[in-house]
Amino acid sequence: MAEVTSYPNGRPCWADVTTPDIGAATAFYAELFGWQAEQSPDPEAGGYTMFTLNGKHVAAASPPQGDGIPPHWTVYLASDDVDASAGRVRDAGGTVLAEPFDVFDAGRMAVFQDPQGAILSIWQAKENIGAGLVNAVGALSWNDLISPDVEASAAFYRDLFGWEINEIAPGQYWSILNAGNQNGGMMPMPPGAHPAWNLYFAVDDVDITTARAGEHGGQTVMGPMDIPNGARFAVLRDPQDAVFSVLSGPLDP
Repeated sequence: MAEVTSYPNGRPCWADVTTPDIGAATAFYAELFGWQAEQSPDPEAGGYTMFTLNGKHVAAASPPQGDGIPPHWTVYLASDDVDASAGRVRDAGGTVLAEPFDVFDAGRMAVFQDPQGAILSIWQAKENIGAGLVNAVGALSWNDLISPDVEASAAFYRDLFGWEINEIAPGQYWSILNAGNQNGGMMPMPPGAHPAWNLYFAVDDVDITTARAGEHGGQTVMGPMDIPNGARFAVLRDPQDAVFSVLSGPLDP
């Protein structure tokens, strides 16, 4: 179990699911991961709901902030200066979808799309650092970028956050290191997919979790299947159609 009090620049620090039914999503993830929900009472928060595990924030749920937005999970990367990061996104060919803005006293954020089409958010902590628990059962533990051009994606994120990105399985998988620690990975986009960041939550047993997801209205997109390093994972879809993954075993590829 890894409790966190701060995040270095470029480290995944938060995740939230955009969903049309907060109540249904809350019930599903409570069954799957044992999360408890705390919905903000502030009307300006728009129903934003924090998920906690063992008293620590681990993720959140939010209603769509506009029409036509499909259910999806979003990863947030820590930034020492969101405004400067947004400027680097533009300079490197990305698109800022939501200009930097303050989230009450919690922090400052922006949303952007990388040049290959994947969307993610950046977070500058103030009162809230993001997840207080990571790399633990029921918490965010890994992130993979699915890209139509991995080499171009690697160049973009190296410029943006100074990541060290290494090809470890020729043509199949690249590892991401941030401040000397495994940050996640990158892989080519398979046919029929779209550019995206894929979030993984750690579980004790992928097969049991996959079956439990099905019992509560979820679907299996891929797996369960083994990874050469000894880990096992599955890609799931929650009842509202947001896709995420679960992982057991070693976290580095």
